[in-house]
Amino acid sequence: MKFKTIYILLLLCVLAIAPSCGSKGPGATPATVEEAEKQLAKQEKERAKAAKKEQKAAYKRYWSMQSKEAKKSIKQSKKRQKRIAKHRKKSGQGH
Repeated sequence: MKFKTIYILLLLCVLAIAPSCGSKGPGATPATVEEAEKQLAKQEKERAKAAKKEQKAAYKRYWSMQSKEAKKSIKQSKKRQKRIAKHRKKSGQGH
């Protein structure tokens, strides 16, 4: 009985490992240059999207750790800088 159990476990392990040993077929490689460029562009777009998502999460995490006073100070500073830039643009066009 013990030999049979070991044999069955060994057989199951071999069957579980066997499908992962095969190499990928030619279906993964593009046939033309245009298809390859399309595939590369798609991969780059996916990477950019993931990077943007990570950056957004980091920004959100950073601001969630800041104090209320710091947030208020930054908000007021941005508003002031925007008003100054608007005034400069307006006075610069008048000359």
